Amino acid sequence: MKFISYISQFMIPFLLFYVIGYGILSKRDIYGDFLEGAREGLKTVRGLVPVLIGLMTAVGVLRASHFLDFLGKILEKVTAAAGIPPQIVPLGLVRLFSSSAATGLLLDIFKESGADSPVGLMAGVMLSATESVFYCMSVYFGSVGIRKTRYTLAGALAASAAGVIAAVWIVACLM
Repeated sequence: MKFISYISQFMIPFLLFYVIGYGILSKRDIYGDFLEGAREGLKTVRGLVPVLIGLMTAVGVLRASHFLDFLGKILEKVTAAAGIPPQIVPLGLVRLFSSSAATGLLLDIFKESGADSPVGLMAGVMLSATESVFYCMSVYFGSVGIRKTRYTLAGALAASAAGVIAAVWIVACLM
């Protein structure tokens, strides 16, 4: 383990010197390429910032208004029949939009129920088995200008649903 730790300290400087060395040997304008890449990166950021602000604002409003708790209580009968605790429902919905907001909800679940409780374990496994679908689609497709996403949303939502089901099933089998 010490060897891996030792090598990992030198990876970034090694990669930096490798890129610079390769650029010098191939007689490229390294600084010009860097500036061009930075310009393109800023264009990407400029295009993504409104989408990200909208997503973060929407998640903040939903959390502050306690709408997610309300929705969890409405869906409690359906989810309870499937073995899904009502605390998991808001977490699953928020996770589709924001990983950081979902992590905040996860910490709330840990405070209320405990990290080793069935609900805490389900929430932790679910967060590991799902993805922030709308965030990723807006960032990745938005950065390259894709407007028609075909079956991406349906496939991503199906994969997230499978992650939730797997989390509930795995924890239920362990308990």
